[in-house]
Amino acid sequence: MAVQTLSAAARLRRLLAQNGLLIAPGAYDCISARTIEQAGFSAVYMTGAGTAATLGYPDYGLLTMSEMADNAGRLAAAVKVPVIADADTGYGNELNVTRTVREYEKRGVAGLHIEDQGFPKKCGHLDDKTVIALDEYLAKIRAAAAARTDPDFLLIARTDSRAVIGFEEAVTRMNAALAAGADMAFLEAPQTIAEIEAVPKLVKGPCLLNVVSGGKTPIFDLDHAQRLGFKLAILPGLLFQTAVSAFDAVLAEVKSKRRHPDLKVSIREKFRRMGSDEWDALREKFKSPAEKPERGKSAAE
Repeated sequence: MAVQTLSAAARLRRLLAQNGLLIAPGAYDCISARTIEQAGFSAVYMTGAGTAATLGYPDYGLLTMSEMADNAGRLAAAVKVPVIADADTGYGNELNVTRTVREYEKRGVAGLHIEDQGFPKKCGHLDDKTVIALDEYLAKIRAAAAARTDPDFLLIARTDSRAVIGFEEAVTRMNAALAAGADMAFLEAPQTIAEIEAVPKLVKGPCLLNVVSGGKTPIFDLDHAQRLGFKLAILPGLLFQTAVSAFDAVLAEVKSKRRHPDLKVSIREKFRRMGSDEWDALREKFKSPAEKPERGKSAAE
């Protein structure tokens, strides 16, 4: 009998069904995704800002759906843990949202979030955002929920309305999105500790906390977030921002001292972290031809 394996979406659902807070650091490429998995985290979050940066753009909504979905697919293929991905606004109306969900799902992504920003959209922690009308947004959420072929695929509704029309309206939008078929609420950029603490009390469903260094939301203790009832915390900029700082430091050292620093990591170890052991085993497996049974005889004879 064939062994039945759970989809990434089903595994994500199991993780979220457990007690406590699921923490998903943000990855922007396969190196950062594998590093998150190797550090022992049970899920990876694909950051939209980091994905845009890998293509040389700021987080201003300049990437297309296929560019975002392709990166999400690469991350999902690189790790065994579930990947949750940024899907911006769904890249258009409810028809575009339908295709977005299908494209992300067939690439092995476990879930995504869709927001209510207007165009041009931008990072949720920047100023001068706009949001679309609630009825337009709910049409997108209904379309996204209907587009899933795997019922476990996680649909997260995100609202950026806190910065535009206030905290109360953001809560209203989250509850309406949950009623329209979303599985989780992502109220972006609450601006005080009190607002963060109020989200799980006022939103009638599972809630996501976005932890962004240097953003509009105060950095919040994750144990406290768990006690409040948040189910998922994403740290989108954690590795991207750390990488840029590390790049700056090592490049400055090379420029000033005119020498290559000793990075204390062997070439072999770097390749091993990226899966070389698996590929070496495959090479050994196929070096010699497999024995074939004599013509006219079965392998069991």
